[in-house]
Amino acid sequence: MPARGALKPPPDGIVFLAVPDAVIGEVAARVAASDPAPAVSFVHLSGALALDVLAPLRGHAVGSFHPLQSFPFPREPDAFRGITIAVDASTPALLRKLQRLARGLGARPRKVAADERVLYHAAAVHASNFVLATFGEGVRQLTRIGWSEQDATKALLPLLDGVVANIRRKGVSKALTGPIRRGDADTVRRHLEALDRPDLYRILGSIALEIAREAGLDPAAAERVRRALTRDVAATRRRRRR
Repeated sequence: MPARGALKPPPDGIVFLAVPDAVIGEVAARVAASDPAPAVSFVHLSGALALDVLAPLRGHAVGSFHPLQSFPFPREPDAFRGITIAVDASTPALLRKLQRLARGLGARPRKVAADERVLYHAAAVHASNFVLATFGEGVRQLTRIGWSEQDATKALLPLLDGVVANIRRKGVSKALTGPIRRGDADTVRRHLEALDRPDLYRILGSIALEIAREAGLDPAAAERVRRALTRDVAATRRRRRR
């Protein structure tokens, strides 16, 4: 968050509020209290929040600029090349500026309106944070059979890279492989019996089964997999209620 002595923005141009979502409104209010010049535009970098979080800066053009990329640490400028950047703005002029800025970074701008932002951001979480979470679960399962975390990571990374490459070449449904895509219900059952967290497998397996159906999995095989994924769930719920 900017220091109190650094709130006075320049007389024109764009000021980016690069702060956590939870304090964007507070920072906007503090900046507004510094009486910025009318020509200044203010832009936040949140993927989930709409423009109304900048309401304290009413009277100024406001916008959002969210790179659809992962930045857990500082990265080189080429991290922007080829990515999508979600943009929105309260004025056409600011929207054009943000679109030009995105293109200048080598990215593709895409307008994401207020009523679209939550689902847009949730999609990003599925494609990044949750992929990392499931990869971490894969690493953990290998450590259960004695692998080091380093060895497990090295072994699984090429598999993850291959999945991404296959999605890039063929799309989601054609990239799906594995026992659910093959309709191998027996292997699915064995997985569930061996796992210490089978509920996660059941949830993700049900989603994978939908993709497998779209990819042309035989309906009878799909039904066998569905039964394998849901077997014992009702009994487990009954036991918990007792």
